[in-house]
Amino acid sequence: MSRYIGPVCRLCRRETAASKTGEKIKLFLKGDRCLSRNCAVERRGTAPGQKTTGKGRTKVSEYGRQLREKQKMRRYYGVHETQFENYFREAARVPGQTGRTFLQLLERRLDNVVYRLNLATSRAQARQLVTHRHFRVNGRIVNIPSYVVRAGDVISIAPGSMKSPVFESNLEVAQSRRPPEWLEWNDEEKTAKVLQLPPREQIDTPVDEQLIVEYYSR
Repeated sequence: MSRYIGPVCRLCRRETAASKTGEKIKLFLKGDRCLSRNCAVERRGTAPGQKTTGKGRTKVSEYGRQLREKQKMRRYYGVHETQFENYFREAARVPGQTGRTFLQLLERRLDNVVYRLNLATSRAQARQLVTHRHFRVNGRIVNIPSYVVRAGDVISIAPGSMKSPVFESNLEVAQSRRPPEWLEWNDEEKTAKVLQLPPREQIDTPVDEQLIVEYYSR
């Protein structure tokens, strides 16, 4: 399945409209714009193609809820359908809570780690920066966004990339924002270290992973 290249704001609007609690669901697909008043969810919380004067949507089945949650999580991390399913199968082979392990695998993707370190404004930009060989893991260049980091890994920016306008801007932002506690950022050396596997309480992904486990367990 090819990567989605259409308007990404409509994806957030779809998830917000499907939310039972009326909560505004943001997938942060456009970086800092998602935090501003220009965010499409803030301006228009209806589902794409849905008129505000139209009838409400019909009741969603349990399967529909599971599918919606799976789609939300997949879009949040920007992962292909097949790759997403492979992550779940890998998590299911690990003893313990499958949902938590599943989330940990996605959080430990290199593109997500770069985003969590505030070295990219979005996961899409992080994916592009990794592909363009701007990052090293334990001193070796890694250009695979799906590379899964481990506890103890050290992530650094390639020396030639430091003077790039993109990194100058992103590093300035990184100084004012703290990464999650499972990551440690050294501002002097411009390196980061993976301290541990991310605990569930430190993963702010707005999903109910148990619904996704139930979806794949049908």
